[in-house]
Amino acid sequence: MKLDLLRHGETERGGGFRGSLDDALTEKGWAQMRAGIEGAGPWDVLVSSPLQRCAAFARELEQRLGLPLHFDADLRELHFGQWEGRSAAELMEDQAEGLGLFWNDPYSFTPPEGETLLDFEARVLAAGERLLERFVGQRVLLVTHGGVIRVLVARARQLPRAQLMQVEVAHGELFRLDVGEHGLRERP
Repeated sequence: MKLDLLRHGETERGGGFRGSLDDALTEKGWAQMRAGIEGAGPWDVLVSSPLQRCAAFARELEQRLGLPLHFDADLRELHFGQWEGRSAAELMEDQAEGLGLFWNDPYSFTPPEGETLLDFEARVLAAGERLLERFVGQRVLLVTHGGVIRVLVARARQLPRAQLMQVEVAHGELFRLDVGEHGLRERP
């Protein structure tokens, strides 16, 4: 399976830990996503997180390209618990130690009442397995979140867990993977 990963664009509420919050895209966010897929494809199927910052663009592509669209809740972003909706600058005021621990090793530190990275990784990888089973041999565009992309790209690059946060994923950025019997591999 050829799997292209597109991160959503900028949202109306800005950056920070958006997690499970259901923010809409800004006009800039829409433009970032359109630019991200320019010259890419073709695809056989679209898959998206159900959160509107991904789903709205996926629906636009469904209409424009006439492709089938599927939603998978397991491809939504990490739930950041009490940090949801807060920026790193805000967290530096009262959660500086926790924020530092999270950035340095998110597998060992979970935001208060948040989803553990181990649970998140298991959820994302299980969704990836289902995609492969369902769409083997097809070209899939997955519209999703930075955390989901980090997990999949880190796995494709065979990075140790400690280097997860070193995978940079900009708004509207497209990554290309091959998924097969040897796991995930990044395509140029």
